[in-house]
Amino acid sequence: MTNAFWGIVPSDTFLYKMEIEFTRLRIENWLHHDLFSFHWWLLLFILIIPWFIWWIYVDRRRLLEISLFGAIVLIISSFSDSILSELGLWSYTYELLPVWPRLITADFTILPVTYMFLYQYFRNWKHFILAMIVMSAVFAFAGEPLLIWLKIYNLHNWKHIYSFPIYIALGIFVRYIIEILLLHQKGNRIGF
Repeated sequence: MTNAFWGIVPSDTFLYKMEIEFTRLRIENWLHHDLFSFHWWLLLFILIIPWFIWWIYVDRRRLLEISLFGAIVLIISSFSDSILSELGLWSYTYELLPVWPRLITADFTILPVTYMFLYQYFRNWKHFILAMIVMSAVFAFAGEPLLIWLKIYNLHNWKHIYSFPIYIALGIFVRYIIEILLLHQKGNRIGF
């Protein structure tokens, strides 16, 4: 099989068959390598426990607002993770599920829960941005290396320093969206 640079473009049928085969191989690898391993149990624990902690401490008066903030973070992080890992910038050695977004524990738990706590407890912009900088530094320069050390996360064409501003920008962007929605809800129209 030659690539498009040599004038032959793979057909949709060929790509579909390769995708099915790749999924079969991922499931096979997951069944024999990941499922019920120490790493799998760790990922399951990390997926579930933070949500219990969040439920205990979430401000019930702002539950919908905070939940929407977390849902937007979850959507953006899982979408970004899927695209960027598909492009080969990083990969995961262990996965909770073989056919789900790459690192479901980070995308569906660690990031949204952490961001929701910061959104809840740092209500003014200055403190929120400072908290985002600290959290981003911890995630980029301690969390990601820890995942590498645990052999869960592998960097290929990515550096931790790239993650740092993205974590900050994600929080600022989502907070801005939520504030616009809250202004519209209160009847204070602002232009986009």
